[in-house]
Amino acid sequence: MKKKIVALVLSTVMTAALAGCGESASAPANTTANSDSNSVAAAQATGSEGGYSTDSITINIWDSNQQAGLQAIADDWTAKSGVKVNIEVIDWDNYWTLLEAGASGGEMPDVFWMHSNTAQMYMENDILLDLTDYIAADDAVKQENYYEGVWNLYSSNGKQYALPKDHDTIALLYNKAIFDKYNVEYPTDDWTWNDMYEAAKTITEASNGDVYGMAMNTSNNQDGWYNLVYDYGAKVITEDHKGTTIGSAEGKAGMEMVRQLLTVGAPQSVVAETGTDSLFISGKTAMITQGSWMINAFYTAENHADYAWAMLPYADTNNNGACDEGERYSAYNGLGWAANANVADPKACYDLISYFCSEEGQKKQAELGVTMGGLKGVSEAFSSAFEGMDVSAFVRAEEEGDLFFRPYTRKTTVWEDALQQQGGFLDAWQDPSDSALMATCCDNAQKIIEDAIAAE
Repeated sequence: MKKKIVALVLSTVMTAALAGCGESASAPANTTANSDSNSVAAAQATGSEGGYSTDSITINIWDSNQQAGLQAIADDWTAKSGVKVNIEVIDWDNYWTLLEAGASGGEMPDVFWMHSNTAQMYMENDILLDLTDYIAADDAVKQENYYEGVWNLYSSNGKQYALPKDHDTIALLYNKAIFDKYNVEYPTDDWTWNDMYEAAKTITEASNGDVYGMAMNTSNNQDGWYNLVYDYGAKVITEDHKGTTIGSAEGKAGMEMVRQLLTVGAPQSVVAETGTDSLFISGKTAMITQGSWMINAFYTAENHADYAWAMLPYADTNNNGACDEGERYSAYNGLGWAANANVADPKACYDLISYFCSEEGQKKQAELGVTMGGLKGVSEAFSSAFEGMDVSAFVRAEEEGDLFFRPYTRKTTVWEDALQQQGGFLDAWQDPSDSALMATCCDNAQKIIEDAIAAE
């Protein structure tokens, strides 16, 4: 009966997640394999004697850009452990479909990524291996050394179900060739969102609409409009995860700036058909905002020599001409390394996860340009991982600006999906000409989020 309940819950969650989407053993009825301290001790004893009960581990991820680098790190662990690791890439939609199927009684990978959209439901339904006792016995993993938001995301009822794989930040990507063609000065770290608007307007008008000055995929909230809401002083989700201030005057100011940018950028119908990344690589838009997890896609593109990164613009809310604290935010998120609760060899899986999240593994992850670390203090090498392309804006986003953790609640996808539909922001996305409409949408969004949280 419990598996039927789990399947129903996850099906509801993932349907919402897929509508909103911009990474082997049967599902358990409980987590006795790790919640029982005697089982943990036995597994640890097996490992300490130099052997594991498995000779291979299967990992599922959803980002092909990271596969080679992560496989190199896994191979380092294999050389030490003797356990082979095979990393398989499943596209985002199918990744969650297959994981849901595994959770409701099918086959699951041994180790896999968790995401803020779904972590709470997986943790609550005994699908993930409880890592708490393993962590307590592991000198290489200390909670205080990891990014707080990412660590806390994968905690539930005093137990830890995943270790922080990474963290990410957002920056502004621009095409120097397009800026040169239309005699517009390049973005700088001193840019406000109004400066971005003016540059985008100039390029769109000078090209007679052949090139869009900017493009924003409103479905990709983390690398887009979320950042403006926080820059202008509001919060999509309050820090206690029990409310929102998106309908406040500050929230409306941030979304008004989003509206203005959309009026000089690619229409959402074009974005929906082509995608912001493709528009940028094809030379059809001069600017997009994008996350650090996507650098490699642009670094390996044909015209990558024309591409450059700057920090996100800021909101000069006090009109003093300087970026003050709280006026330039970057969202950050982080994936978690998790394991199947009923995996055949939990000790081997934990040891692999621990190695990925150790200082050695995290430094190599940054050096290879896979992603920035979930461990603090290891991401400087990431800035120099892409020869010929300066990506330091991503690291400086947290050194010189402010970070906020990607907003989430127990059922994030319920309100995230609703915000993108009619009655949410959809009408304002599709027709950004009406400032009053955007303000009304903010009021609607306030109620959507409050009602969704109340029903959780």
